Amino acid sequence: MTVSAPNRNAPSRTALAAQEGQLFRTAPPIDWSVSDALVPYPEALEAMDQRVTAIANGDAAECIWLLEHPPLYTAGTSAKPGDLRDAARFDVYKTGRGGQYTYHGPGQRIAYVMVNLQTRGRDVRAFVSALESWIIDTLGHFAVCGERREDRVGVWVRRPKRPPLPDGSPAEDKVAALGIRVRKGITLHGISINVEPDLEHFSGIVPCGVADHGVTSLVDLGVPVTMADVDIALRQEAARIFGPTVRAEAPSAAKAVAGSES
Repeated sequence: MTVSAPNRNAPSRTALAAQEGQLFRTAPPIDWSVSDALVPYPEALEAMDQRVTAIANGDAAECIWLLEHPPLYTAGTSAKPGDLRDAARFDVYKTGRGGQYTYHGPGQRIAYVMVNLQTRGRDVRAFVSALESWIIDTLGHFAVCGERREDRVGVWVRRPKRPPLPDGSPAEDKVAALGIRVRKGITLHGISINVEPDLEHFSGIVPCGVADHGVTSLVDLGVPVTMADVDIALRQEAARIFGPTVRAEAPSAAKAVAGSES
């Protein structure tokens, strides 16, 4: 099962808490893993696939895995061939997540979220909404106002100093993206937040199929932030939505069951 577009009227984190109660906070602690080196995309997919199988079989804890990839493009299940503007620029990978073309690369924080929806309410739309809230609340740590849009996937920021679009609508840029897949009741893939990637690398695709708006990053917005700062905020906000986390070894294709450390 794939999900490419959440309910654009999705509630805020406060509304989610009232609506879902303990939906995302009553499960056992989630393994929180961080990879410091760039992780090749095929290696990450294999590790994630093996970890999801282990979770489904009851052999591993749920996991949120933070990492960065080398420069590459991914094609989601709704990707349109014409949106790949420069196929020779970077490696292009077809992936089972929902959505269209995306860029991943250094300076972008990826969070792969592997949780068991069978024990978390079985509500995929609520889960996607929770991911959006997680991004928006994380951005709030840095005084960045991220917003949802009914007609566009991702999290957006307004650019009031730029001229409006030809139709009169205000200029906006995407600062974060999300796309998931669900297999055996376990989620795969997750979110990406642009901390300080090379924004020119996005020019080889139409990001997420949206041509009328641009892409930005926290550093591009003038926020003096490091990846470590973003990781701290992500973990704090993850605890509010998904429950407590424990530091653990990062997933790998050779060792899908990560052992908790602290």
